[in-house]
Amino acid sequence: MQRTAKQGAMPKLMQAVIDSLHHPDLRRKLFITFGILVIFRFMAQIPVPGVDLQALEQLFEQNQLLGMLDLFSGGAMRRLSIVAMGVYPYITSTIIMQLLVPVVPKLQAIASEGDEGTQKINQYTYWLTVPLAMLQGYGQLVLFSRPMSGMSQPAISGVGLSGENLLPTVSMILCLTAGTMFLVWLGDRITEHGIGNGISIIIFGGIVAVMPTNIGQSYLTVGVGGLLKLLILLIAIAFFIVYVNEGARRIPVQYSRSIFRGGRVYRQSGGTHIPLRVNSAGMIPLIFAMAIMIFPGTVASYFMSQSGDPNIANFIYNLFDSGGNYWWFYWGAYFWLVVGFTFFYTMTIFQQQNIPETLQKQGGFIPGIRPGKPTSGYLNAVNTRITWGGAIFLGLVAVMPLLGGVLVGASVANAQNLMILSSAGMLIVVGVVLDTMRQMEAQLLMRHYEGFIK
Repeated sequence: MQRTAKQGAMPKLMQAVIDSLHHPDLRRKLFITFGILVIFRFMAQIPVPGVDLQALEQLFEQNQLLGMLDLFSGGAMRRLSIVAMGVYPYITSTIIMQLLVPVVPKLQAIASEGDEGTQKINQYTYWLTVPLAMLQGYGQLVLFSRPMSGMSQPAISGVGLSGENLLPTVSMILCLTAGTMFLVWLGDRITEHGIGNGISIIIFGGIVAVMPTNIGQSYLTVGVGGLLKLLILLIAIAFFIVYVNEGARRIPVQYSRSIFRGGRVYRQSGGTHIPLRVNSAGMIPLIFAMAIMIFPGTVASYFMSQSGDPNIANFIYNLFDSGGNYWWFYWGAYFWLVVGFTFFYTMTIFQQQNIPETLQKQGGFIPGIRPGKPTSGYLNAVNTRITWGGAIFLGLVAVMPLLGGVLVGASVANAQNLMILSSAGMLIVVGVVLDTMRQMEAQLLMRHYEGFIK
């Protein structure tokens, strides 16, 4: 008896999973991906020598900046392991190069050279990752070497660039930098021999690895009823992330060309469309906004009055405390920063694509719109309108911890600690799952199997 659509999507999904495991080539790609993730998680358990893990845990409880960076390391930073920085320096380098390409004429010329130019830009990105990783590694070591208020000793000692601390510090910086570059290399191996985008899967593996711990902490804090509410909220947000990420405005495009046949000229035309995505910025606006929101409080924490006397540093620290008396300012500013950065990043990437010029060179045009500046103005106007939907959505995802705390009746101070996944973590997990499913879908369809999606 043949399977019908009435049997639902679940049997179809299970059959696609079985088909993917039966095919030798696809099974090999899956095993390679899984094996590399095991290597990554094993390295995340190896700490840098001289670390006080108890003091390090106290430091993470007091510093939100470290909590955000720990997202990309999958808990490796909480142990200050040799891969404590994860692939975060590479992500920073990638963002910097994306922003520099439309500004620097030489880079813009290289990017326009096709595949060869893309390879050069990627090579520059790798080179930039090394100094960024060294700077970030030293900054983290300095931060870990300073005892915060309420801590009897720092998480790590012997950090400095002078005297007897020079060689141990340099060795730790090189160790952390090598760990980051090794993870980037592992990500490239997944991209080349495994399934999906390797860097994204490395981040995905780290986020998923800490989910059981987060679920246990939420259960101990709010009980079974509160945990079920958080899980329902998590599923609902995942559904809307998929809905918005897959949303796009299709701009119709017509192509025409002339063909000489038998001494006559014939004109042929064809149609296609340009998909303008509702959320083309991904998680980048959340990272930008979070970095800005936690930077003033982190700097102010070094100048706070320990005696409790009010000063400007204490006020700034309390103003940017997500669970303090000024929580309304923190979450409101975070929301609008995400909205603003969504527009900034989307417009920057859209200008790099240079769609109107590409259409004109290929003989394409939008029906009813003249080529050149009118096409550019039309596309910019449409992109701005649909970006409002993606920006507001990302802003709501950013304040997800506050919404989760209200749902379970927790205080604002504990709201952020209750979330099983952070807002950026949710976007990463959902995005990686969708991308991996598309990769496997393509592999199955190439081999005449029924896929996941269709």
